[in-house]
Amino acid sequence: MGTSQVGPATKHAPAAGVAIEPGSPSFARPGFQPNPWLRGGHVQTIAAFVLPRRIHLPAAEKRQIEVEPGIPILCHCHWQKDRKSALTLIAVHGLEGSTESEYMLGVARNGLAAGMNVVLMNQRNCGGTDHYSPTLYNSSRSADVAAVARNVVERDGISQFALIGFSMGGNLVLKLAGEWGNEAPAQFRGVATVCPAMDLAASADALHEPGNTLYEYYFLLQLFRRFRRKVRLFPESFDRARLRGVRSLREFDDRVTAYYCGFTGADDYYARAAAANVVERIAVPGLIIYAANDPFVRILPETRARILSNPNIAYVETVDGGHCAFLAARNGDYDGRWAEREVVEFARRFQ
Repeated sequence: MGTSQVGPATKHAPAAGVAIEPGSPSFARPGFQPNPWLRGGHVQTIAAFVLPRRIHLPAAEKRQIEVEPGIPILCHCHWQKDRKSALTLIAVHGLEGSTESEYMLGVARNGLAAGMNVVLMNQRNCGGTDHYSPTLYNSSRSADVAAVARNVVERDGISQFALIGFSMGGNLVLKLAGEWGNEAPAQFRGVATVCPAMDLAASADALHEPGNTLYEYYFLLQLFRRFRRKVRLFPESFDRARLRGVRSLREFDDRVTAYYCGFTGADDYYARAAAANVVERIAVPGLIIYAANDPFVRILPETRARILSNPNIAYVETVDGGHCAFLAARNGDYDGRWAEREVVEFARRFQ
């Protein structure tokens, strides 16, 4: 149990094997083996959230980047001495995360140790930036990621970059890579994701299942708090009454996200924002890591088929791992955070 596979898989029983990128056997790496004390989707997910970590990073350059006229976001930039020639990782967090999320810090630590620049991107409102603009972040804003990439290429002379995304951030970077297709910037080398929420409707509905009440309650609690802050900051733009009766993420997206972000409702939002629509158009090397026992992110069979039809993408589905957790046994300096290590190892091929 716990090994990974590349290729078609059912939801409950992936085959054993190793992660091998199509056409690139040299990328073959050992599969995921869960920490023997932390088995199961819920155990992995919760343990990754609550177990303490000590990640020490050098001071970052804090940079505000305009993603639309008058709408900045905050990025934390970690540079190598020769930033122009080093590969730059642009990492995007998940729902209600930030540049301070520990998986983001873990990627930054690993990337810096590998000689890479690392740009940690806060989505709109995240990382203490609610006051920046009267807009909301959502799963369709792939153009915000493109704006960050454009900024570091034009301002810093970056010669090559790769995108990394977790959960909601995984959907964003895959969506952007698919939208770029064959017309991507010359500096774009690849994209790697962990548990990308690329089938938004199915994942929102899974979050409302009885066994996932804890996760849905947590997300709604955070989203309610954020929206109430937005109401206080921009009372002319937002109406607190739109939260009345909201009992699920789908209802929140229907009454708040869709309403304020230009969609006719949750169904329209989910349909238009999903990276599943464009994944077959990704024209650079890609990596998708997903756990079959992820409690609430779902990758539908038709989306899996689109992924597997694209020879540029390595799809790794593990039996265990939970949601963006993938806790393996510690070994020396290796802290057991398997997915954080793998996305950086995948990016090494571009150096």
